[in-house]
Amino acid sequence: MTRKINWDYFFVGILFIITALISFSNPASNLVAIVYVFAILAILKGISELVFRRKLDDFTGAKNIYILVLGIVDILLGIFLLFNANVGVIALPYLFAIWFILDSLFELAVSSVYKVKATSYYRFDVFMNILGVILGIVLLFNPVSSAITLAFLVGTYFLFSGTSYLAAAF
Repeated sequence: MTRKINWDYFFVGILFIITALISFSNPASNLVAIVYVFAILAILKGISELVFRRKLDDFTGAKNIYILVLGIVDILLGIFLLFNANVGVIALPYLFAIWFILDSLFELAVSSVYKVKATSYYRFDVFMNILGVILGIVLLFNPVSSAITLAFLVGTYFLFSGTSYLAAAF
């Protein structure tokens, strides 16, 4: 049995890992760049989720509203940040916290799809999304220290998410 590579997930995973490396390399001076990169990646991720939703609907025969909502939220958040970078820098700890929490919770809700056919990926996905929720809560309740360490936290999240997307691609 041959497996196909999900190229959407593969490219999103690579972009997320590159974003993580950029965040780790120069955390103090790249908050605005992080906002722009985050905006673009959120839009791409939202589009990828909408495409994946269609493929998933065809595969399962059922409509998956969670992926639709997640895709729309990601696209709207990306567009907002793309055109409001200064507001994004100020609100970054809160925006990322809410995004991490919502994204991880929605992904947890959808993860049962993988349970039957990819048990090891299912466990990995659940673990990564629980880490995303924890990271989001840390960001939400401690914004001052989060602003100071935001680039590292963002880098960590993008590294985890990128790894998760690469695992899903294969």
